[in-house]
Amino acid sequence: MTYLKRTQQPLLALAAIGTALLMLHPSLSAQTVVPVTPAASVRGLPDFTDLVDLVGPSVVNIRTLERAAAVRPGAGGAPDEQMLEFFKRFGIPVPPGMTPRTPRQERGPSEDAQPRGVGSGFILSADGLIMTNAHVVEGADELLVTLPDNREFKAKVVGADKRTDVAVVKIEVTGLAPVKIGDVNRLRVGEWVMAIGSPFGLENTVTAGIVSAKQRDTGDFLPFIQTDVAINPGNSGGPLINMRGEVIGINSQIYSRSGGFQGISFAIPIDEAVRVSDQLKTSGRVTRGRIGVQIDQVSKEVAESLGLGGPKGALVRGVEPDSPAAKAGVEPGDIILKFDGKTIEKSVDLPRFVGNTKPGNKSAMTVLRRGAQKELTITVAELEPEKPEVKAAAPEPTKPQASNAVQSLGLGLAELTAAEKKELNLKGGVRIASAEGPAARAGLREGDVIVAIANTETASLKDMETALTKIDKSRPVNVLFRRGEWAQYAVIRPQR
Repeated sequence: MTYLKRTQQPLLALAAIGTALLMLHPSLSAQTVVPVTPAASVRGLPDFTDLVDLVGPSVVNIRTLERAAAVRPGAGGAPDEQMLEFFKRFGIPVPPGMTPRTPRQERGPSEDAQPRGVGSGFILSADGLIMTNAHVVEGADELLVTLPDNREFKAKVVGADKRTDVAVVKIEVTGLAPVKIGDVNRLRVGEWVMAIGSPFGLENTVTAGIVSAKQRDTGDFLPFIQTDVAINPGNSGGPLINMRGEVIGINSQIYSRSGGFQGISFAIPIDEAVRVSDQLKTSGRVTRGRIGVQIDQVSKEVAESLGLGGPKGALVRGVEPDSPAAKAGVEPGDIILKFDGKTIEKSVDLPRFVGNTKPGNKSAMTVLRRGAQKELTITVAELEPEKPEVKAAAPEPTKPQASNAVQSLGLGLAELTAAEKKELNLKGGVRIASAEGPAARAGLREGDVIVAIANTETASLKDMETALTKIDKSRPVNVLFRRGEWAQYAVIRPQR
């Protein structure tokens, strides 16, 4: 069959020759020369240009800022927040040179604001509602949204739901072009889809692929859409678009063993995201139901022994005391087969069905207990909202003694230990114990290691002091430093 598809035109030519022979020699029967039916036509590759024109104006870039005073070791600076996002969602660090442009380079919203991370989003309404991922906006002190026409606005978080990784933010503007929401139920495996976002801060980047699978179980409350669309840090929160120009998902995660994109990415189905966003817009939070059971999958062996015909339902391993399940008479060992009229095909279906049920609702539940089915009625309670993480205040670092020249740059410095030199594979350098003022504004922070200043190697504090005596204190000075395994440059500008 493959050969027929590759040689379709030569076969048509043979068919034409056969027809000509019949005309020249009528004695030849129709059975003697049989025209070959051409193979089914192969569809051409899709053209995404119209889709980009249609949806591109609705996709935004989201940059997050963190106040310099709030910057903690391992929690500030654009490259490392990118790296942090990748650790959480993608698994690899951001290489040097890929730092997105910062607001300071454009408009400088405030002198002590530090670039923190970058993500994507898309416009939900003409009056400035934007959907993105919760992990994109988490922990940010400021949000900056850049539209495709390069207009930039400060945004506020309307609400964020970490359990589904959905957030809604708002900018004060009107006349925007909202996206068209698609129907996930019409989505088919093998269908072409497209993503638009800002990977590594490269705004309005378009990638494409196909739907690899639906209902992929990678989260408690979400069956993800799996695709092979290239997704990288900064794509988070951007739309997944079908060939009708409709948004059918929010790009959220990739699966990787090597740390790089390996052809497996996941998107939050848009119907689930819209359901969450509707609650966020109304109350700023998402209300979910709970019944108070610990569940597990039903194995094939257990299903066969119980006469289920196949592994289905949710096996109850434990029941919380005084919970809705306990009050309804659910017992450990029960297999929940239906909840509120919906069949439980897999155990992960149950928390989704219960979570989507309004607290206080009385729901019918079918359980299998010792070979017999029982009908129970259960009153759904409210799942406690996630408690915000309480971060302990970082102790004030003890600042080592330093010269006035070092202090004027906002730096507190310390010698590298032998163990630190070995770990970083460095012959020498000066560790930053604290960074304030000019140093903090340049993006330096505690834990960085300065290896050169003003193009002079600094293997020790003495070298640093010597180099500083030779520079003009009123002019910017370049600093070569190491942050983890990456070497980067910063420019410290004297305070005016």
